[in-house]
Amino acid sequence: MARIDRYMLSQLLVMFGFFALVLVALFWINRAVVLFDRLIGDGQSALVFLEFTALGLPKLIVTVLPIATFAASVYVTNRMSGESELTVLQAAGAGPWRLAWPVFVFGLCVAVMMTVLSHFLVPMAQGQLKQREAEISRNLTARLLTEGTFLHPSDDVTFYTRAIDNDGVLRDVFLSDRRKANEGVIYTAAEAYLARNGDSTTLIMLSGM
Repeated sequence: MARIDRYMLSQLLVMFGFFALVLVALFWINRAVVLFDRLIGDGQSALVFLEFTALGLPKLIVTVLPIATFAASVYVTNRMSGESELTVLQAAGAGPWRLAWPVFVFGLCVAVMMTVLSHFLVPMAQGQLKQREAEISRNLTARLLTEGTFLHPSDDVTFYTRAIDNDGVLRDVFLSDRRKANEGVIYTAAEAYLARNGDSTTLIMLSGM
């Protein structure tokens, strides 16, 4: 690779790194605010927040890489054109295909990065993220409920579970709902689960009446 090719490629890579860093920071801040509010609101520690942020970065980077690539290409081309560097190269006999060679190499480098991220890092990070979300959901169950104790979330609701397994399964559940003045309902179940449903939590009861 000639010196001019290395020069153009280095300019493209430097500006690509700059735009990628700026875009990742902007997208990360927007996502981190929502993630921080949800995790800290559920009583999780800052380490859990950092872990979730790190696991979400590969997918975020895949999103911004094409934008950063386009921005770097346009910026470097306009700068070299404005400073007459492209004019000098054309006057020296460099044709359009010759000038496009470092841009092609730059695109190939970005394609390799996208391939590695899309086929390896993102699936691994998303799988780990889903596993950690399930673990935190089970931990949330353990914090909200106490086994062997009658709980009263409100004046008209009574809840009891004999035991809470390590995987978050509730055993021998009793639920009394007296919110309607003329009708009281009692639910019993051999096992139950607490599942996240958007911003709320749903109780799923199995094998009961």
